[in-house]
Amino acid sequence: MLKKNQFGSDFVWGTTISSFQNEGWPKAEGKGASIWDRFTSNYNNIKNSDKIENASNFYKDFERDIQIASELNLRVFRFSLSWTRIFPQGMGDVNLEGVYFYHRVIDCCLKHGLQPWVTLYHWDLPQKLEDLGGWTSRSIVHWFSKYTDFCTKEYGHKVKHWLVLNEPMSFVGLGYFMGYHAPGKTGLSNFLKAAHHACLCNAEGGRIVRRNVEGAQVGTAFSCSVIKPINKWFMNRRAASRMEALLNRFFIEPSLGLGYPTDIMPGLNMIQRYFNEGDEERLKFDFDFIGIQYYFRVVTKFSLFPPVLFATEIEAKKRNAKVNTMGLEVYPKGMYKILNFYHQYKGIKKIIVSESGVCYPDHVSNGKVYDIKRTQYHRKILKQILRAQKKGIPVKGYLIWTLIDNFEWKEGFEPRFGLVYNNFKTQERIIKYSGLWFQSFLKSKKNSIKKLESQQELSTNVHG
Repeated sequence: MLKKNQFGSDFVWGTTISSFQNEGWPKAEGKGASIWDRFTSNYNNIKNSDKIENASNFYKDFERDIQIASELNLRVFRFSLSWTRIFPQGMGDVNLEGVYFYHRVIDCCLKHGLQPWVTLYHWDLPQKLEDLGGWTSRSIVHWFSKYTDFCTKEYGHKVKHWLVLNEPMSFVGLGYFMGYHAPGKTGLSNFLKAAHHACLCNAEGGRIVRRNVEGAQVGTAFSCSVIKPINKWFMNRRAASRMEALLNRFFIEPSLGLGYPTDIMPGLNMIQRYFNEGDEERLKFDFDFIGIQYYFRVVTKFSLFPPVLFATEIEAKKRNAKVNTMGLEVYPKGMYKILNFYHQYKGIKKIIVSESGVCYPDHVSNGKVYDIKRTQYHRKILKQILRAQKKGIPVKGYLIWTLIDNFEWKEGFEPRFGLVYNNFKTQERIIKYSGLWFQSFLKSKKNSIKKLESQQELSTNVHG
């Protein structure tokens, strides 16, 4: 049976939320518009035409949610800052109401015994900056540096753990190549420019945090997936290597001084078009830790499209794989594989699982929420983390995605990842079975965990 103390006394347990997905109140008290405010204003962009409105109401109810996190015996609360709450136009005049809001969030965390971990950028770029080119503009390095400098000086005396970017491959790839996410741009040139500028911001942001915050622990969070070829045919194995270079190597290797992974993807040399003199050095930064964010496995095969990558993903449903609400393969064993993958880099000193979770439909009955499959997922993930630790991999924390059901970007409100159920009409919160499991597990009381596990067997029979 899993025990909390197996993971070590320095292992941190927490949860993660994001500003746009949770806060709501997009025009409250001086907040400016972000690219996601613009993107979601067209309801055709969002599944079921869901309207973001007040999301999970964190802007008004943050005290309640932070208290719940504390009651679940979590000790880290990771959240992101909304750039446009602080700088409504992205730069220039400061919105003091937004600045004070995050002071209140930080103070509330500290009051409830939670370490605040701040993410500087979680996808909600100011629309005014997007109008000037956004991540495809070299000026983003200057804009982001000014924003980071202000935030770290404002909050750095209370916040010591900082993550610079959240999943650059996701917001660049989905937003500037596929057009699936905000701001909805497409094309290889947009992708390469935005990717290079994000890598520059990643490193420069790290340097600013370290300069401004005494005793800072500086990290950044990378999305990652286990990659597998559909079969052993040479062309498919090469396709899988290219997919791995894109999804798992592309954004971390520049910070480690390794450059972009052109060894397996020569076409990426086109990114040199967007280099200025000295960029090779500017890309490097020695992070104190990296965050990895693992959700699903990708099975791939050779394809003539898209160019440069020459690989395509085979949908999980077509492979009869176990899938979540979003149709992505649920593969907990991949956590060990991905931890081991990043452990091979000599420049990585410490790894935090800064996000992992799963979305399934919840079973609500008599004021209780049974989410047995989600509980099982987290337990399987923790076993893989423990396995990695026993192999000497320095993984030192698990931050659950997510505390409360929220707005899942283009997928709207349907996918539920939370440990806490949210009724989006009334904003009522109900701690799910998975939340109760973590609450008991983190107390390390054997009897309470055994009781919950016996309840799980009963609930599985009743609810499947």
